[in-house]
Amino acid sequence: MTKPSLRWKTLVPVAVIAAGLLLAASSSFASNRAGVVRVAIMTDCKGAFGFGYEPDIGGAMAAFAKYAGGTAVDPKKPSSGMNGITAGGKQIKIVGYGCGNDTVPLAVTETKRLMEQLNADVMIGPLSGDEAVSVANYAKSHPTKTFIIGTAGSQDPTLQIAPPNVFRYHGDGAQWNAGTGEIAYRLLHWRKAAIIMDDYSFGWTSAAGLIADFCAVGGQITKRVFAPLNTTDYSPYIRQLPPPSSVDGYFWVIGGTGTGASLKAYEQAYGKTDPKKFVGNLFFAFLGNFAEVAPRLAGAYVGGFGTAPGLTTPAAKAYEGQVAKVFPGLDGGNYADGFVYNYYNAAWALVQGLTKSGGAVGTTLQADLPRSIKPGYQVSGGGVVHLDSNRQAIQDQWPLQIQKGANGKLTTAVVGFVPNVTQSFGGLFTKNSPPPGRTQPACKKTVTPWQGKIKVVKNGVVTNKVIK
Repeated sequence: MTKPSLRWKTLVPVAVIAAGLLLAASSSFASNRAGVVRVAIMTDCKGAFGFGYEPDIGGAMAAFAKYAGGTAVDPKKPSSGMNGITAGGKQIKIVGYGCGNDTVPLAVTETKRLMEQLNADVMIGPLSGDEAVSVANYAKSHPTKTFIIGTAGSQDPTLQIAPPNVFRYHGDGAQWNAGTGEIAYRLLHWRKAAIIMDDYSFGWTSAAGLIADFCAVGGQITKRVFAPLNTTDYSPYIRQLPPPSSVDGYFWVIGGTGTGASLKAYEQAYGKTDPKKFVGNLFFAFLGNFAEVAPRLAGAYVGGFGTAPGLTTPAAKAYEGQVAKVFPGLDGGNYADGFVYNYYNAAWALVQGLTKSGGAVGTTLQADLPRSIKPGYQVSGGGVVHLDSNRQAIQDQWPLQIQKGANGKLTTAVVGFVPNVTQSFGGLFTKNSPPPGRTQPACKKTVTPWQGKIKVVKNGVVTNKVIK
């Protein structure tokens, strides 16, 4: 075989690939010129967080209904779609819904399907932490595509990776737990605690917030236990925890389908759960876990989700009313669930960006996406959430407690208010610091901006009292 023929055979597939890429780019350009913005919504339909599928999509669609004139095809099933969505003079077409399972391989496959095969201009999502890390890395090599994180809370996508085409209009997992470790120290009088967490990027980030907050005021973490996501038998990991007689309490960072299973394993090993010895992250209250957790742990404190269930401000009531209007009973009526709220704000921000860009996508849209929004559960600064230089939200946070309501029914109530928490968590985390992991952050006494200043919230109203 001669060298020219070899070269010809090499160039043919290259030419085909190049033609395919050109065709895809031309298709995207043509669709936008024709007045269509192609949007994908990436979430999970299976795995530990599979039951967040309809709530996530419903949150985004409710915002499209409010701000872009959309009409739901089926008010009981958001994934059935929406008609008549327009912004910036262009039609918004939902080209597909991602069906992840909280793992990287499927997240990569689904992202490529949505962005390359279905040729989306913008993706809202994903749901889970490792998925968001993979999407942020994908975004680096696709600079004209725009990604607005749905509700994933791993730190890396907007701090250590932080490509300019990735935006997040909510806090990360550490931010959501601001103030909760301090509450354990001051109100429960914990001094020594153990922590068990899901062994992946969101579990590490969520745990990092609790560890940093608790250690900042003088607490000690005596043991860190890591359980793989989607574990079904938690007994080997529970046995790694120190017995309840040797610690003041446990920080519980096990989510999705694992929350109830891990608590049952604890009961089998150590007996009945004591609410004074447990502080959970958001999964004690959200994503369908409350029915399992609450009867066991009435009175336990819970880290937040950037939302404030029961907040009485006009903005909170307006947001909840809007979701209820479009999708009555979505997520069991728990409209304050961050899986609904965060996707809602992501879609709302997209509408604002398209309105400003006149429907243009790519880098024009990225420049025009808002650097501040005014969502339902923000109180500080006139209710405005600002993005930092990495396009990451600086957000009010709301520690919670499982309580009995006036009718005796168990509910989640906001008990604390921590204003404008940054992703740096008071300077602890930086672009050059290692992302949260099995050993990060170290437990050390320091000063957070909110230390000794956490406001008491009572009956949905922020008071002037401070938690002591």
